[in-house]
Amino acid sequence: MNWVEPVGLFGSFLSSITFVPQVYKAWQSRSVGDLSIYTILIVTLSTVVWLIYGFFHQPLLLPVVLCNGFIFLLSLVLLYFKLYFGKGKS
Repeated sequence: MNWVEPVGLFGSFLSSITFVPQVYKAWQSRSVGDLSIYTILIVTLSTVVWLIYGFFHQPLLLPVVLCNGFIFLLSLVLLYFKLYFGKGKS
């Protein structure tokens, strides 16, 4: 493994954790009124596209798959919170 792979994995890690504070805050406060559902949907769709790219690229792009897999899960959690916590609110 050359130096590029660890750099990619570190960048993947940093990108992945960007949503963690938002998910935690939404879970703790049970408030998602300020979150745009369109942003969440765009992030979710973009991670799906990146996952397809990462899986089917030869060789497999592990940093892309790991990062976007984690962000995909976090965006699904945010989407769930938006739909569940946002019920009855405009």
